[in-house]
Amino acid sequence: MNANVHPTIALLQSSSLTTVVQQEIERAILAGEYEPGSKLIEATLAEKMGVSRGPVREAFRMLEEAGLLRNEKNRGVFVRAIPIEEALEIYDLRAVLEELVGRRLASNITTAQLKEIRELVDAMEKAVKAADAANYHLLNLRFHDRLVEMAGNSKVTSIYRKLIKELSLFRRLNLEEGLMPISANEHRQIIKAIASGDPEAAARAMFEHVMESKERTLDKHVKRTQPVDRPRTRPAR
Repeated sequence: MNANVHPTIALLQSSSLTTVVQQEIERAILAGEYEPGSKLIEATLAEKMGVSRGPVREAFRMLEEAGLLRNEKNRGVFVRAIPIEEALEIYDLRAVLEELVGRRLASNITTAQLKEIRELVDAMEKAVKAADAANYHLLNLRFHDRLVEMAGNSKVTSIYRKLIKELSLFRRLNLEEGLMPISANEHRQIIKAIASGDPEAAARAMFEHVMESKERTLDKHVKRTQPVDRPRTRPAR
């Protein structure tokens, strides 16, 4: 460290670098560049990102607190694998949060905000027509994040975003193309309920949408984990 650098400035520089490193590792995890269960090597990441190992180590700690990594003693740091049971619990909690958001937005949403979320659903419907599941997934995340943000409760927003990041470890591009039109229609109904000014209708629409997503996730998991029936072969005579 440069002896001429004031300790406070040095701390701010270190903190800023750690944040950048943490954000880059988080981006890579959420983008699927590091699959659940993957081991992350501190020295390798430090060399790849052109930083010392200190910021990487601190970023690991922050991402462990965020629920994206797990640190196993004497084994190393791994991207968390979310079991189906935990994923379903996250959906239940998310449904309650979005119910609260729907109720609040039905009373407080502005004309400009309604226009913004309608445009997001318009874009989602275009993605459905183009069979663009990747873009639909991103728009879907953006739609819900903006609704939560518009509700104006910073604590709810913080908790919601943590849950979504954890859930992304379980379901990356979980929505099949055949279900995209159903999902898009559910989003259109959410807007209709919010725009009606009826808090209970908006709360119900958002709650039911999340629970439908939960059921779709469970159905897909069951199909993926069921053993494949293979035709029996006759024994040789």
